[in-house]
Amino acid sequence: MRIAVTGSIATDHLMTFPGRFTDQLVADQLHTVSLSFLVDGLEIRRGGVAANICFGMGQLGARPILVGAAGADFDEYRAWLDRHGVDTSSVRISEVLHTARFVCTTDADHNQIGSFYAGAMSEARQIELQTVAQRVGGLDLVVIGADDPEAMMRHTEECRSRGIPFGADFSQQIARMDGEEIRGLVQDATYLFTNEYEAELVESKTGWTSQDILSRVGHRITTLGKNGVRIERDGEEPITVSCPQEDAKVDPTGVGDAFRAGFLSGLAWGVSLERAAQLGCMLATLVIETVGTQEYELSRARFMERFTKAYGDEAATEVSAFLK
Repeated sequence: MRIAVTGSIATDHLMTFPGRFTDQLVADQLHTVSLSFLVDGLEIRRGGVAANICFGMGQLGARPILVGAAGADFDEYRAWLDRHGVDTSSVRISEVLHTARFVCTTDADHNQIGSFYAGAMSEARQIELQTVAQRVGGLDLVVIGADDPEAMMRHTEECRSRGIPFGADFSQQIARMDGEEIRGLVQDATYLFTNEYEAELVESKTGWTSQDILSRVGHRITTLGKNGVRIERDGEEPITVSCPQEDAKVDPTGVGDAFRAGFLSGLAWGVSLERAAQLGCMLATLVIETVGTQEYELSRARFMERFTKAYGDEAATEVSAFLK
């Protein structure tokens, strides 16, 4: 199964604040917030939602196709992804703009404040999926992740017009989109990925009920933080999957991307939705235990030991057949 993942390619600048953001907020002054946080550390890491998802899929041997735009400073990052099983040949390189950058501060309660510089990402709208499909011999699924908003709309429309199944995964971009734009991205999606807050925001902005959404998509996949994930399909009982016990909660950045990487790898392998979700939750657990979105190590033996403990021998036997 050939899966292309479109979306941002970025460098993450991750900082930690030892206090709580909420302790710094004055209720009657929220209309004029001016705050500066003295942070304890700075980690500069590779990131971007599409690159994060592809890295995880590459670690699992799913050979994803990364589709996005980066700057001339992408060479080292490209080499890293290539070494980890990602097809980067469809990345557009800008002649004038730098690769996008995400700056994020996480407090003691794992709340986050982030800013995102788009840079070369704005040129993603110039990428045609048909060119990608012709290069790789066809696409079975395109995941449309957070990206230049116009690129997201164009990729969605191209998937519809060419009959390519697609997943809607707008994550960070949902805040700037209006109801009409969200409805355009959701309609006819084979998979709709959100977290709980985004799920509520989709309903609020579109004016659609949960049932309205289920009637318009194939699968509605909602991540539930520490409580795992829920998969809903119209007319069928929901599938719920819990998360494995983490060794430590170090940094939540990229946890959602890791879930998608594991889930999509499961789809590529042809396992059940439940098994794919278990794989996603296991990978997400590895990421929350690590600073950075692509810094975790996937040791097959340790991965299978923890997967077996969380989901049982039958699940582990099925998954182990695909891990090399």
